[in-house]
Amino acid sequence: MKVVVVGAGSGGLCAARHNLAAGLEVIVYEQTGEIGGTWVYRDEVGKDEYGLDIHSSMYQGLMTNLPKEIMGFPDYRIVNDENSFITSAKVLEFHHLYADHYDLKKWIKFHHHVVRVVPHGESQWEVLVKNLTENTYSTTIFDAIFICNGHYSSPSYPDYPGREIYRGRQMHSHDYRSKDIFCGERVLVIGAGPSGFDLVKDACKVAEYVVHSHHWAELPRTPFPSNVVQKCVDVSRLTADGVVFADSTSESFTIIVYCTGYNFKFPFLSVDCGVTVEQNYLHPLYQHCLNINHPTMAFIGICNFVIASQMMDLQVRFALKFITGAKDLPPKEEMFASEKYEITRRLKKGIGLRKAHFLGTDQGKYFEELARIADIEPLPPVFATLHTEICKLIRSDIINFRRHNYKIVDDYTFEKLTE
Repeated sequence: MKVVVVGAGSGGLCAARHNLAAGLEVIVYEQTGEIGGTWVYRDEVGKDEYGLDIHSSMYQGLMTNLPKEIMGFPDYRIVNDENSFITSAKVLEFHHLYADHYDLKKWIKFHHHVVRVVPHGESQWEVLVKNLTENTYSTTIFDAIFICNGHYSSPSYPDYPGREIYRGRQMHSHDYRSKDIFCGERVLVIGAGPSGFDLVKDACKVAEYVVHSHHWAELPRTPFPSNVVQKCVDVSRLTADGVVFADSTSESFTIIVYCTGYNFKFPFLSVDCGVTVEQNYLHPLYQHCLNINHPTMAFIGICNFVIASQMMDLQVRFALKFITGAKDLPPKEEMFASEKYEITRRLKKGIGLRKAHFLGTDQGKYFEELARIADIEPLPPVFATLHTEICKLIRSDIINFRRHNYKIVDDYTFEKLTE
């Protein structure tokens, strides 16, 4: 079998590794000149030298918000003598160690942009690729495709009235690189994900004034500097010099930063590939992974609020069992019913389509289900347990949670080494 992998980030590297281990012929197309995907830092924002969108959202000084003990791959861990929370540079270094250990780089075609993917016959794929350095195009037929292009490259903006009349600077966290842009400014940060809190912490060191707008049910218990106001109220609309909040209060700002997440983007997929994105809900997929209409296409890593690299390794191994024919897929009707049950369950819980692939505390059950269905080695339950612990700690002490260190004791137990 001939397999194509789109992207050489975490998902693409482990997809290449496991496909090669299964004896398949593999080509990885990577748009940039480096491996590591979102962990690669670039000063530039907007477009790259080839006129393509810059993929990385990495900013200076980023520290992981998960401990390294659960950030590697199941059988290739991040091992060093540093603290549990490490720099993005160390994570990128780990990706190179992983790629070198499994001799993956020789299978990667760098500066190759996937232009179009079209079904070819019953189960194959015709892939049109542009060699960016030579400005040439080529078409290849593959038996299977692993789509690992990440989901931190296409910013999502809220549709606030008045965005066109606001005279200050508006930007998405995707284009944030350094706190220097906040010097002396009045800053509004919108969104309470990891980047939102990181940017608030950066901005308050140099800005005149920072407001953090989000819809947490209550204010974070962590004390912030005196120039930071936590506001559990959404923005209602923008004005020429600031915003009006949903509680009818208003303030002026010189910079508004949207830490409001990302949209799935698969511009290279033709309409007849059999999948659709609806409010960031990619469907129809079996177990958030396999294209039900064309199950030789696997999407790796689209789930959010998970132990990403561990999950991606599991998804790759899950998909390979069916793509190689080692196991038979359930009937198509059964896969559709499984997906319908899952999305209906989420909607009844009040989870909208935009969060259809958010797992969080459900990830442990999801990991068990993947392993059971495909009869593959499961992930140690301790990974999901520690992830849940970290998420709770972030909510209770967003400023200091990275001061703790952790040790995996066994498949079910971890230790917190410092307080």
